[in-house]
Formats: sequence, C-alpha cells, structure tokens
Amino acid sequence: MLTRIDHIGIACFDLDKTVEFYRATYGFEVFHTEVNEEQGVREAMLKINETSDGGASYLQLLEPTREDSAVGKWLAKNGEGVHHIAFGTEDVLGDSEAIRGKGVRVLYDQPRTGSMGSSITFLHPKDCHGVLTELVTSNPDH
Repeated sequence: MLTRIDHIGIACFDLDKTVEFYRATYGFEVFHTEVNEEQGVREAMLKINETSDGGASYLQLLEPTREDSAVGKWLAKNGEGVHHIAFGTEDVLGDSEAIRGKGVRVLYDQPRTGSMGSSITFLHPKDCHGVLTELVTSNPDH
C-alpha cells in the first residue's frame, strides 16, 4: 500500500546552484547527498517534513554525472524541471507486482538501490499519464 509522497525528483544542470536556490528561497536544507554510479547522478535530498508513517518527504535534486544517464538524456530533451514523483511503500516489490497486475509496466524486474539505501523501482510514464513514477521502500537506518 502506498503511504505517502516520498519525494519529487527535480533534474538540474548544476546541483550546487540549485541547492542554493532552494536554501535561499525556501529555507530547505540538505539532509543527504550521494553519487549513484548505477543511475549516473549526483543528488541532494532536501527534507521537507516528517510523515505519520515514520518516513519523510523530500525534494530530490538530480544532476547527471554522464550524458548517457537517464537524467542526462531527459535534461537534454526537456531542460530542468520535475523529473518524477515517488511514492513511499513498506513493500516496493509487492506493490510493484500488484501494480504490474493492473497493466502498468514496471521498469525493473527486481528493485534496485536508491537514495540513502532505499529499495526502488519505476513505473513507465506512458502508463501513468505521462508521469515517471517511482516506488520507494526507505532504509530504516536513514
């Protein structure tokens, strides 16, 4: 069962400049940064609030580390902006299989490692009214 909006992913050309915008404009602070080599991104997670299920909601700022990454290709085509929305779940595999059973294409057969050690998968945007959708099970250590 999907429990919350985990994060909204925003693609950007310059992570440091974009972080500074969100800090100066809205007062959001960086909660976590990392480089995900598999996905070819450098990212910053800005915590917005805590949630009733023990998780949190974030803005995820994504800068590609290579042009051939999914975010790099997306930026080249679309420019900066909202890249995806992610919903939190206690069981990313179970929920993705249930959603697959409703005719929605799931992009990974097995969940992959995402931000802060989370378990993730994506749903095809053409099956989600043009929205790239991520499912996330948070790592309890974060």
